[in-house]
Amino acid sequence: MTIQSQTSNIQDSTPSPVFARNEAMESPETSVGVRIIKIGGNIIDNPQELAQFLADFSKIEGYKVLVHGGGKSATKMAESIGLTPQMIDGRRITDAPMLDVAVMIYAGQINKNIVAQLQANHCNAIGFSGADGNLIQSEKRNHPTIDYGFVGDVKYVNGELLSSLLSNGIIPVFCAITHDGKGQLLNTNADTIASELAIALSKTFEVTLNYCFEKPGVLQDSNDDSSVVEVMNKELYSKLKNDKAIHSGMIPKLDNCFNSLAKGVQKIKIGHHKMLQNDDSVCTKIEL
Repeated sequence: MTIQSQTSNIQDSTPSPVFARNEAMESPETSVGVRIIKIGGNIIDNPQELAQFLADFSKIEGYKVLVHGGGKSATKMAESIGLTPQMIDGRRITDAPMLDVAVMIYAGQINKNIVAQLQANHCNAIGFSGADGNLIQSEKRNHPTIDYGFVGDVKYVNGELLSSLLSNGIIPVFCAITHDGKGQLLNTNADTIASELAIALSKTFEVTLNYCFEKPGVLQDSNDDSSVVEVMNKELYSKLKNDKAIHSGMIPKLDNCFNSLAKGVQKIKIGHHKMLQNDDSVCTKIEL
């Protein structure tokens, strides 16, 4: 399958004082690097926590991309209309009715609420699904024993267009919806989207990937917030997974982390969003 790269025709008009372009973002050759930050449902479901995160995110200088999930909001909506959400190993089963809910909540309510709040914080954000500008194209998952429904695995990221958006002062905000290039929307794990965006941009930029959630990092004991694993490597990951200390949604998150490092992403951290403002904050650093 040949996919033509698409470029944007963004007019280089003089920006308003509110959205003045950062001088370090004038060229894709900048040494400033890119920060990709993914937030989960627990931050999104707490209005005060989300507002504080977005205020902190707004203060980050240079290129930045935000990716958000929203699983709990989608679950609540699904249950309110009589659907029963299903998860396997932290991944959602998405039949046709559940896909409608996911698109409505992820690409609609959550994405536009985040964009509006970022605009209020003087960030020139634009919300995207993978279908917009053909930024992220996926393939419907074909599993030998499990029917995941309309779940997509990322096959292509339009890094050229994404770089163009960044260099023109746009802050992309991605939801967890992609498409297959044939008219079908797909539900894609938000951790995977963050990882694949990071991998695509690492071909041009120095990329830092941050996964932010309500805990201070990956925990050896999920009931003890002081049990943070400060450095997670593959060997320790295998041990903790075999011991069932790591399970559910943390499994695909860490799988994505190791895949990203192997494919060129420079730095990855998992923890509470306060680590964005303080490099000394407790968190989990991922190493191969």
